[in-house]
Amino acid sequence: MNLFIYWFLILLFLSMILLLFGLSFLLVDYSLILDYEFFSLNSSYISMSIYFDWMSLFFMSSVLFISSLVILFSCSYMCMDIFKFRFLYLVLFFILSMMFLIISPNLISILLGWDGLGLVSYCLVIYYQNFKSYNAGMLTVLSNRIGDVAILISISWFFSMGSWNYNYYLCYLGDNLSFWVIIFIVLAAFTSSAQIPFSSWLPAAMAAPTPVSALVHSSTLVTAGVYLLIRFSSLLYSNLHFFVMNLFLLISCLTMFMSGLSANFEYDLKKIIALSTLSQLGLMMSSLFMGFYIMSYYHLLVHAFFKSLMFLCAGLIIHCMSDNQDIRFMGHLINSIPITCSCFCISNLCLCGFPFLSGFYSKDMILESLSYNYFNMWIFVLYYLSIGFTIFYSFRLIYFCFCGMNGLMMVSCYFEDILMIISLLLLSFISVFVGVSMFWLIFPFPYFLCLPFILKILPIILIIIGVIFGYSLSFLNFYDSIIGVNFNYLIEYVSLMWFLPYFSTIYILNGSFFYSSMSSFFIDGGWGEYLISSTFSNLTIYFSSFYSLYHFNNIKIYLLGFILIYIIFILI
Repeated sequence: MNLFIYWFLILLFLSMILLLFGLSFLLVDYSLILDYEFFSLNSSYISMSIYFDWMSLFFMSSVLFISSLVILFSCSYMCMDIFKFRFLYLVLFFILSMMFLIISPNLISILLGWDGLGLVSYCLVIYYQNFKSYNAGMLTVLSNRIGDVAILISISWFFSMGSWNYNYYLCYLGDNLSFWVIIFIVLAAFTSSAQIPFSSWLPAAMAAPTPVSALVHSSTLVTAGVYLLIRFSSLLYSNLHFFVMNLFLLISCLTMFMSGLSANFEYDLKKIIALSTLSQLGLMMSSLFMGFYIMSYYHLLVHAFFKSLMFLCAGLIIHCMSDNQDIRFMGHLINSIPITCSCFCISNLCLCGFPFLSGFYSKDMILESLSYNYFNMWIFVLYYLSIGFTIFYSFRLIYFCFCGMNGLMMVSCYFEDILMIISLLLLSFISVFVGVSMFWLIFPFPYFLCLPFILKILPIILIIIGVIFGYSLSFLNFYDSIIGVNFNYLIEYVSLMWFLPYFSTIYILNGSFFYSSMSSFFIDGGWGEYLISSTFSNLTIYFSSFYSLYHFNNIKIYLLGFILIYIIFILI
């Protein structure tokens, strides 16, 4: 326990220091690059580069602050676990890998942090060591390997420029080179941020302990792809064709729509929150492809705080429900754990974009910018529907957990520990005030858009409709005549993320299993064994047997050879 407190204080202190540096760098518009060259090879040199500006410093400060509170929460949450120190060191390695990714303008050191995130996340997902964890860990690590390969190919493309430091070459890359580099960077970002068709690993990664989910799904692994694209934003906007940008925008909007729709028919508490993370990642990516990369970064920072708070509250609720995650068994938890439920409601309202909470400032700005710019009706409707789905499932979750008494399970005797309460209250305070404070800092001039009255109040109307529809959805179950057994396949299609988990696992597995069994039957169990696998070995054995016969019976062979030659001569 002392070790957990020790690392909590260290990370909190580092977070405060980096926040002060970020404020000073932002006020004077200052950037700093530290470059240490190890050795040079012809025109290329291997170096370790560190890039400090207000973006990287604010992001590092928020990651360290959230990590410190997650470790403080874990001090009580993981106290009965026999491997809690292994858990602590894995979390610290995870934070270190994220720091490498944030401060690196060099693609090789970015790959070091990226691989570190993938490897440590695999170790954390399989932490509980059961079959479900192993399957989820394998799906997670194999999905993220695609992004690693894309970054490796980008490194090989950058090699022709003489350096891997992308800051020097963003404005000087040739058209063909820059197009392929940014395509591979977008592919890596899509795998890390779980955009379609790589979305299935993110809900599966919920097999990890809840404090890990609070860290992974708020500010580290899933946001790494968004942060990387923000760093490459100048290359993205100057070299991608209008059609390609619109295609990426459509994929991000569909990810947001699909995850919001699936969350409305999900009953697993952690998976609902994971799908809400996927929805917010789609919002960040879509705003980035619309050209608002500063807004995307602003929403990334704001989202990290209230989403980590939501996961920590969910972990405590799951503990109270005897490790049961089904929201249909919950109800009237406000009487048993009032502080946790209050913090959970705050985080949910921030997620909905409730007026004057942190999520309101970022989401409302993105929605108004969408309405102000020239996008077609399809994107406009899809965007507002996806935002509406966010409010639907948030209020549905509140009704299920705190208002109704549908549950069949008693709340176990579990108290709110003082360390958990401290971490939850600190995160709640930051979640309420980080939106407006960061808004004043990042946008020092008033951001004012003149829109028609209906478009201006449309987000507020969505919140009111979401409250009503969320209440209606909390009464629906699989036995209703509206959406019940009669439409079971449709409900399964919607709730299983458009069958993306099947496409990522079973369909690929079945095809590969069929071809591997056919090749095994042909090579190991058929003529292929004799024609392909055993040819050289059988020939070697055959000739070596003649050599052995000759070696041990050479006198007989000489005599037989002499007699044979003599007979041939007589016949001639």
